[in-house]
Amino acid sequence: MTSPFSSQRAKTLEALANDTADVLVVGGGIVGAGIARDAALRGLRTVLVEQHDFAFGTSSRSSRLLHGGLRYLAQGRVGLVHEASVEKKVIHHIAPHLAEPLPFIFPTYRGNPDWALWQLKIGVKIYDLLCGGRNLGSSGWLRPAELKDKVPVLNTAGLKGAVRYYDGFTNDARLTLDTLRSAVAAGALVLNYCRFLDARRSEIWDCGLEDRLTDHKLNLRARTVVNATGPWADGLPHSRVKLRVTKGIHLVVERKRVPVPETVVMTEGKRILFAIPWGERTILGTTDTDYQGPIEDVRADVSDVAYVLGITNQFFPGANLTPQDVISVWAGLRPLVADPNGKPSDISRSHEIRNPEPGWWDVAGGKLTTYRLMAEQTVDQIVKALKTSNAVHGSIARCRTAEEPLLPAGEISGSGILPPECTRRVVEHYCAREWAVHLDDVMVRRSSWHYYFPDASRVAERVSGWMAELLGWPEQTRQAELDLYRVRTGLPIPAAPAVKSRPAAPLPA
Repeated sequence: MTSPFSSQRAKTLEALANDTADVLVVGGGIVGAGIARDAALRGLRTVLVEQHDFAFGTSSRSSRLLHGGLRYLAQGRVGLVHEASVEKKVIHHIAPHLAEPLPFIFPTYRGNPDWALWQLKIGVKIYDLLCGGRNLGSSGWLRPAELKDKVPVLNTAGLKGAVRYYDGFTNDARLTLDTLRSAVAAGALVLNYCRFLDARRSEIWDCGLEDRLTDHKLNLRARTVVNATGPWADGLPHSRVKLRVTKGIHLVVERKRVPVPETVVMTEGKRILFAIPWGERTILGTTDTDYQGPIEDVRADVSDVAYVLGITNQFFPGANLTPQDVISVWAGLRPLVADPNGKPSDISRSHEIRNPEPGWWDVAGGKLTTYRLMAEQTVDQIVKALKTSNAVHGSIARCRTAEEPLLPAGEISGSGILPPECTRRVVEHYCAREWAVHLDDVMVRRSSWHYYFPDASRVAERVSGWMAELLGWPEQTRQAELDLYRVRTGLPIPAAPAVKSRPAAPLPA
């Protein structure tokens, strides 16, 4: 059976082998997706490859916030806060279905010298001004009695009051996928499960790629190459990136256990954590610790979970959360530009765009919120280099990514901040139009069903049946996909049913 996906993939592979790209983007996270969209909208022949699934790494494992970062303001990083504050409004404009205004309540307590109420009152007003005076909502503050009425489950011992300000809520993986769909609509070719092997340069780059689904190797000629591989960036051939990688984890619990009407900021010293309302769930996180383990398999350990639950129980003493109350967990890496000094949470989230050799760009650091700006600045440099070397002829369109909607209103099926209803039609859309190959592609990144449903394993059984019909999987493949999904997400693999032994035949007389 030939599925819509397999024929689409075959056409993409054929096109790669027969064309020369103006831009090859390596990395299918949010930054790579943004660069591919920008380049394609300007009329450049654009190709993007990703060795895993799209949004496999950091871009599906963030706090899902579009924010300037109030704590960055406290650190004096005004430029970074301004950039991100403007960009969160841009994303709200181009993708309103993935950028919901989200109020934050930041309570303060007696004896906490790191977050004084008077300083926060000034800070949130500056925060509004850094958005151009038009934040996603106006900031203000709450007296203790008002705060108790609004969040009755909050710890009131020593409570002095709170500030209330606005940032945005998104779905990071959906933002990546919809950005890629927008890039493809503008003419880009994108391919997941395709590994960049190496590249040699004469007049242009001769790049070796490998289709990981078939082990087929192919060559692609490209005038420019962009390394946008996030935590993998310093391991790519030709890369000059130096990273300090840190880990952050998030927990999901039933919202009735931590019933916050709006996001509540929780603190431990200068560190900030959040309790974020997400439909019938609450997201808790995050941590920020140096990481040295395997990039492909980042896990939350027992101490990570205990830390987040401990802080949450301090702020919501009636919750009494234990590890058994956790519905799901995700752990991701922050690819920060290397700085050996200071605590992980003190390292700048600013980005760097470097051109270490002709036709090669390394893009590192940054935040989910500023991905579009990073892409614009990168493509600006590429366009200038292409024009200087007379590698392109004719006019190149200006950047339109801050104005052009990601998708037409009628094309956002299956995409949103909350998971869609689990139906065969939605799964078919993911397979036919969003490049889903494996069961976890659908369960984790395209739908978030794995994180949202307490009975995710049962949901996966149903989804795997639909995918088997759509993609032509035999039963053996369907079972293998279920096992792979459970391994990748940490769910237990059911034991094979025991085979009842037959009674021994009587011995002959």
